[in-house]
Amino acid sequence: MPATCNVKAEMNDSQRPIVVDVRRATKRYNGNVGIDDVSLDVRGGEVLGLLGPNGSGKTTLLRLMLGMLKFTSGCISIFGDDITANGRATRSRIGYLPGDLALYDQQTVRQYLQFLMRLRRLDVMTSALALCSRLKLDPSRRIGDLSRGTKQKVAVVQAFMHEPELLLLDEPTSGLDPIVQREFELLVDETRHRGATIVLSSHVLAEVERLADRVAVMREGRLMVIDDVLMLKSRFARRLDLEFESSVDPAPFASLPGVRAVNVARRTLTCEVVGPETE
Repeated sequence: MPATCNVKAEMNDSQRPIVVDVRRATKRYNGNVGIDDVSLDVRGGEVLGLLGPNGSGKTTLLRLMLGMLKFTSGCISIFGDDITANGRATRSRIGYLPGDLALYDQQTVRQYLQFLMRLRRLDVMTSALALCSRLKLDPSRRIGDLSRGTKQKVAVVQAFMHEPELLLLDEPTSGLDPIVQREFELLVDETRHRGATIVLSSHVLAEVERLADRVAVMREGRLMVIDDVLMLKSRFARRLDLEFESSVDPAPFASLPGVRAVNVARRTLTCEVVGPETE
């Protein structure tokens, strides 16, 4: 049976509350593992990146955080409350961007956003239209006529329009062109600075590096490592291929700190470098 979380939001060393507290969360689907014994926390005003390939458990973890799925075991508290015990009130404070947002093709963008506002008992059309303008999204367009990338803009607007305290974003930049991706990154940064907490999933390392304070690396349903971006980059090896004009002696390179697996083939030297990048 799932455990019950009754722990109110704690304060960490920097006096920011723990907004998301995941404790030994496990989810199985007919014997298949969605996530397995995952524990992590996310602090107020933090951006946590969930990094991993498709099928690594990122989406399952986000859905458990939202209360959309039931645990096999473990628990998650959001804002200090067990998500399974106080789900409706807690979800009203969350913005969610799913990887497979259900849209109604016959509605216009404005009609769809109004529909969501009625469901959530909100009146945030001014904010929604401002976001549409920012993302170059015409609210009078029929959803069925939109491209995949433009539909993703709708998904972004509905997640951010009510200025939630917590955002759960599943592959949020999927389908967005580079200009809109940059605008999205600015939006994330502004949202963090107003004090909101963000958990976003991605399989793109560069995107997580730009957006996240800490990164949780997931694989086959398990949390492999969680750390801040700089520390993670210092722990993992980067492969370098160096081309020289003439033959090269590998010995001076092999003696350098953090350099390993040095190989030379004619004028090409290949090595792995462990440690932080320097200018």
